[in-house]
Amino acid sequence: MAQNGICCSIRRAYKHTTNSNHDLAKYPNLVKNLVPSRIDELWHADITYIRFEVSFAYLAAIIDGFSRKVVGYAIGKTLSPALTIAALKDAISQRNTDGLIHHSDQGFQYCSSRYVEILKAKAISISMSDKANPYDNAKMESFFRTLKVEEVYMGDYQTYEDVLFLIPYFIEEVYNRKRLHSSLGYMPPEEFEDKFNKNKSHQLVLT
Repeated sequence: MAQNGICCSIRRAYKHTTNSNHDLAKYPNLVKNLVPSRIDELWHADITYIRFEVSFAYLAAIIDGFSRKVVGYAIGKTLSPALTIAALKDAISQRNTDGLIHHSDQGFQYCSSRYVEILKAKAISISMSDKANPYDNAKMESFFRTLKVEEVYMGDYQTYEDVLFLIPYFIEEVYNRKRLHSSLGYMPPEEFEDKFNKNKSHQLVLT
């Protein structure tokens, strides 16, 4: 490899973001085999890390399970429940929560009393993946993979301020508005939602 100028890929340390070893109340999985048929029927929530030159930042995000749009997010320096609460409040401030299911893992951030209180106050049903079974949150994993491959790994994140500036731009201007999804008929999430809402309005007029 050295003689041919081939460099090996260096494995970076993995940063765990889920800690489900706690005594807080956990909730059953309500979304097994559920295929959402409308916007704001199911939200997926999770946390990932963003590496920059000397440390990590954390991104808590919530996506709509029907449109795959990021409907709320927050960036912080720690994994405290305040991070996920900020993302949840961001989503609630912009979306309709009637008949909504909120799905997450069993991490302490999502089981925290304050987080659960906010969900219950809005009559949002609480759903959690079984321990060590992330498959029902696969859409979140897909979004995080897109974020890392198409933005983070391609960029030059030096400081926390870089994360604060570049991640929101990618989410709002690129992912939500421009990135095409084969599962959405090769439309970006916002266009897909706009088309869905127009069709729904048209159907209401006809009836």
